[in-house]
Amino acid sequence: MDPLFEELDCQHTRLGELSLRRRRLMQLDGRQIYEVKLGDDFLMSSLFHAAETKMAEISRAMMKKSDLTVVVGGLGLGYTAAAALADPRVRSLVVVEYLAPVISWHQNNLVPLGNQLCTDPRCRLIHDDFFARSRDVLQGFDPDFPGKKVDIILLDIDHTPNRVLHRTNTRFYTPDGLNELAGHLNPGGVFALWSDDPPEKAFTDLLESVFPEVHAHTVNFKNPFTGGTAENAVYAARTDK
Repeated sequence: MDPLFEELDCQHTRLGELSLRRRRLMQLDGRQIYEVKLGDDFLMSSLFHAAETKMAEISRAMMKKSDLTVVVGGLGLGYTAAAALADPRVRSLVVVEYLAPVISWHQNNLVPLGNQLCTDPRCRLIHDDFFARSRDVLQGFDPDFPGKKVDIILLDIDHTPNRVLHRTNTRFYTPDGLNELAGHLNPGGVFALWSDDPPEKAFTDLLESVFPEVHAHTVNFKNPFTGGTAENAVYAARTDK
């Protein structure tokens, strides 16, 4: 039987100590889960990914094109990318991940979705800074195709627009930052963002100052640790067609 707890990897990064852990939860009949921590901060868990999956589903539903190009900011445990690739219309997907160990976890099959993402010919994992690339429309997100515009951009990096992993990320959540991001989208393209908090009017208003169409969705899911229900937000915004 697998041990109750294993630290699969631990590496120092520019943002702090990053660790990948695997646990069996006896209160959930021995279910195995994967967790990522940055310092003392829990970044993600395989137990909670309903909102990330919903974000990809919402953005896909907003697009009627037969061929879609997608960029994902933040690889994490791979749930956002996998949910995007579930749509056969997606012909290419680029994931931009700042932390190199996260990419290596997938390439070395240390996480459940690693093999699925790394063997899908439509998917490429890029080690780079999503926010730096967002500031440069001429550079774009795909190093093989500088300046290429895409149909969907999905962002799952910071906890919320107000709780960022690094202070330099705050500029993205401003009119200037969002206007730069919008410049990477094709006409009628969709930007979607996951947030660990319920929808906030202030951020919805900010999106509406940049995008002509904005939706703020509440995603509810069960939390087996508390026995209650948790709420995340998914914001989805569309450019002019």
